[in-house]
Amino acid sequence: MMPSVENVETAYLRTELVERRERLAEVRSAHPDAADLTRLLREVDAALERLDLGTYGICESCHEPIERDRLLADPLLRYCLPHLTPAQQEALQQDLDLAVRIQASLLPGANLRTGGWEACYHYEPLGPVSGDYCDLVAMDSGLFFITSDVSGKGVASSLLMSHLHAIFHSLLKVGMPIGQLVTTANRVFCESTLPSFYATAVCGQAHPDGEIEIVNAGHCPPVLVRPRGISTVEASAIPLGMFCSGEFPACRFHLDRGDCVVLYTDGLTEARNARDEEYGPERLAAVLRGLCGGSPQDIARACLTDLDTFLSGAAKSDDVTLMVIHREN
Repeated sequence: MMPSVENVETAYLRTELVERRERLAEVRSAHPDAADLTRLLREVDAALERLDLGTYGICESCHEPIERDRLLADPLLRYCLPHLTPAQQEALQQDLDLAVRIQASLLPGANLRTGGWEACYHYEPLGPVSGDYCDLVAMDSGLFFITSDVSGKGVASSLLMSHLHAIFHSLLKVGMPIGQLVTTANRVFCESTLPSFYATAVCGQAHPDGEIEIVNAGHCPPVLVRPRGISTVEASAIPLGMFCSGEFPACRFHLDRGDCVVLYTDGLTEARNARDEEYGPERLAAVLRGLCGGSPQDIARACLTDLDTFLSGAAKSDDVTLMVIHREN
């Protein structure tokens, strides 16, 4: 029988805790009087003991499960949110405020023009932080763009969003082709992430001559908007982080002046109104059909306005990211 996701995560956490304990013990042996190191060592030992007893991840106050994303972010936690002390709640809020500022600093500028291309995006977290990742990077060879959605929600997924950002920005400096870039990013992400986490993504590079290369790794299909109609770029590869040996081929297209490609996360197309109806990719496509030739800002605004009209005040249930890459007229 295949191990459950929970068992895989527990085994991973045990391995991580044992490795961290070994490193911590080495440092403490060189500084035996360091009270903070002694305290941390006791906390790691207590976490390993809870794993052995089968009580790991259970709040010691109410005996209910600790929030999964918090536990993955900090494997030493012993209490769920409602049972933190006022001091612990204040410290958590400070950490969350810092996470919000850090994530905001990773986002690209609101609008970017380079190499005959213009781009804009809308990034709307459901909570304080988001597992969506979007980026725009001006390069000598044109424009690099990515829209991605990390599995899960909350702090843990936002940490992985930051991790993806670091991976791609490091690899972009090497100057490899887009397919090889995503293949390498997948391997690094897979080898440095919990087995239960993955990320869907659309990565692309827009060249000055109008050629655009797109890799769709299990993500919502981008929409190519042209005067002759619209088309989609379906997934041709698995999400990032599922298998280290995955291959990520790129599809090539040519966009004329005024054409654009629209990328989004499923928080847009899977949004549901008060009647439990889904917005859906068909409605998005219907909106985009009438927008060819508009500026990227106008296109993004029209899509988001239609989403708000559809929701009619119903609350969103997921992060929403929308990006428009437009070949300038």
